[in-house]
Amino acid sequence: MGSSTSSLENHTATSTPAGPRTRSRKYPWLVFALTFGLLLSDYMSRQVLSAVFPFLKAEWALTDSQLASLTSIVALMVGLLTLPLSLLADRWGRVKSLVLMAVLWSVATLMCAVATNFEQMLGARFLVGVGEAAYGSVGIAVVLSVFAPRVHASLSGAFMAGGSFGSVLGVALGGVIAVHLSWRWSFAAMAVFGLILVALFRALVTERKLAAHAADDRPAAVDERAAGAATTPPDGFRAPVSSLFTNPAVLCAYAGGGLQMFTAAVLLSWTPSFFNRYYGLAPDKAGVAASIVVLLVGSGMVVCGIVTDRVGRHDITRKWTTAIAFCAISLACLALAFRLDTGTAQLVLLGIGAFFSAGSSGPTAAMVANLTHSSVRASAMGTLTVANNLLGLALGPFVVGILADRLGLREALQLSPLVYVLAIGALVAGKRLYPLGLRKFTTLGTGPGTAA
Repeated sequence: MGSSTSSLENHTATSTPAGPRTRSRKYPWLVFALTFGLLLSDYMSRQVLSAVFPFLKAEWALTDSQLASLTSIVALMVGLLTLPLSLLADRWGRVKSLVLMAVLWSVATLMCAVATNFEQMLGARFLVGVGEAAYGSVGIAVVLSVFAPRVHASLSGAFMAGGSFGSVLGVALGGVIAVHLSWRWSFAAMAVFGLILVALFRALVTERKLAAHAADDRPAAVDERAAGAATTPPDGFRAPVSSLFTNPAVLCAYAGGGLQMFTAAVLLSWTPSFFNRYYGLAPDKAGVAASIVVLLVGSGMVVCGIVTDRVGRHDITRKWTTAIAFCAISLACLALAFRLDTGTAQLVLLGIGAFFSAGSSGPTAAMVANLTHSSVRASAMGTLTVANNLLGLALGPFVVGILADRLGLREALQLSPLVYVLAIGALVAGKRLYPLGLRKFTTLGTGPGTAA
């Protein structure tokens, strides 16, 4: 074991550049701020629709299923296109890809503002989904590339929470603008905000600067035996795309991450309608009330990511444990909340459940990042985004919309937390398979026929 560990230490020493490298401490945070800002725009453009559901339902006589399809078409496109577009971004250039994506979803959001019927709105929302498809995966890959692995869960949770914060702003501002101006101005405002941010990003973030501030991202081992069992992939090595799907622990992280987003996505999409129908709030006030729930979802992602990094500082497998715990807490609270009558007790349990509903996002993203090579990091995050969207963001709101047409919205919401049972199962399996997954990762590039 000693010789193997020494070999790993020697490799670490020789792979570190001999000369000093000027690396600003502020620039990584600038990258995070701008990338996070665009993620806010992404979700503001996506979720503003929820705030104007009552207006569209009344003006165009839409059913709940049709309203749900306007939400789910975006997540569906994200789920279908994230992986291929992430692969392209890994090769074409992540910065150029992010700029193109943001321009497309902003212009498509302007198209939503001028839609005159359901079909035109559906087409515009389709283009919003195409533009947003790989932003989350490529964006988080850019952020993680300039930060050390010890803070990856915190950063992943905070970055993904941008979706919730953007949803808060989109729903709250969209509802207020729709009431005082019109629902069309709600879409137009989100589009203008996105175009301003993408101009700033294009001016300040470049591939050259990202390369100059790249951080060491060697994986953390479970213990010394795992560390000494294999070598780190060589410098310049490009991992095969197949490595995204052959690591059992990574597959469990994909599944667990996607399934835990199911109920969180339901809360993001349907709480405005829930407060409108069952608490008798006007659309603008329902949007503000729902924004508090969504804010709790985002805050929970940040806090849970920080807690996960602290708990897993000395034992990486504890990050799986925290992800499991967050799912269990949300399952218990939300399952009970939606079975209570309207009132304080329901709101308290709803708030607690919302806080932990997406808390596993940071831990699962950290596990994926920890077990995939940096050369395919955007593609790995793209695969996780596919799982998040197909299993959660697209499936959750759409399934609840269909159930609401048949059973009622309250009854549909009562069933949604049960999906956490499946998420917990996937995360438990991932924890057990993590040592095997780490060994598979550390042997990348050491077999015959590998190329730099």
